[in-house]
Amino acid sequence: MKTEKISTGSYDFNTWLYGGYEKDIITMIAGPPGCGKTNFVILASCSQAKKGNKVIFVDTEGGFSVERVRQIVGSENYESVLNNIFLLKPTSFEEQKKDFVKLLGLVKKDDIGLIVVDGMAMLYRLEIGDAYNSGDDPRVKVVNREIAKQMRIFAEISRKQNIPIIITNQVYLEFLPEGDFKKGVERNTNIVGGDLFKYWSKCIIELKNDNGKRKAVLLKHRNLPQKEIGFIIKNEGIFKKRWI
Repeated sequence: MKTEKISTGSYDFNTWLYGGYEKDIITMIAGPPGCGKTNFVILASCSQAKKGNKVIFVDTEGGFSVERVRQIVGSENYESVLNNIFLLKPTSFEEQKKDFVKLLGLVKKDDIGLIVVDGMAMLYRLEIGDAYNSGDDPRVKVVNREIAKQMRIFAEISRKQNIPIIITNQVYLEFLPEGDFKKGVERNTNIVGGDLFKYWSKCIIELKNDNGKRKAVLLKHRNLPQKEIGFIIKNEGIFKKRWI
């Protein structure tokens, strides 16, 4: 049976992913700040909203931009596109929990074409850090259980209701002992939240920005090999770029 997909909003990335993002899974786009993660999810959201499909966009980092939507779809169409995007903007992990309940209600009530969480681990990381610093072990367990529950339910929604889910996440460089650092040992890049997010995400794309040269690396996919593509971000969207 052929896997259903939705457009990434970019012809070049649709080609790279052999048709776009898969519908029945969680896709994670990870990378450092300023690498283009929010641009990718706004582009996919605009693509679905233009077709009349409803999009739930959870913005934990304040990155959603009405002006960016207008740049992508044009001044004549952007208001109708925005009308198809349900925007949730939690500013704490407690608010994220409440918005997650709202999200589940929208999924039951409306015909949703895409769910986006831009910064899935952002508020979780702040909450878990505060719990660790205060030595509150029970709270640490509660927070970890909650984020695990959210990912598990997202996986069920994508699989059973065939709704594509895209989350973004931050990465960090691993700590090296001073001796290894002085030897020039290369530090590995790790995804915030570690194995939990990697387990539930069946497609993982890492974005990198090396002195302005952006590239996407396909780290995990159910039927595509690991590969990479250079890209640039323009007002109209995201395009393939060959770096010399």
